[in-house]
Amino acid sequence: MARDPVTGEASPAEDLDAINANLADWAARSAATSDALVERFEAMGYEVRGKDEDAIAEVLRHPPTRPVDRSA
Repeated sequence: MARDPVTGEASPAEDLDAINANLADWAARSAATSDALVERFEAMGYEVRGKDEDAIAEVLRHPPTRPVDRSA
């Protein structure tokens, strides 16, 4: 974990990008074999349908591109 240069205390905010990238990779591996997860990501506004694992991971590293579908 990154440390604050002044206080020496842990600074999790600096690690957020790395954590989000790891989560996107993990979620993409799961979505590549789960139609239900693809549908859930689509409902959350992420355009992942029809994409391979690498493309899904890239989509998940960014904010959703569509509004959330509250009916899903």
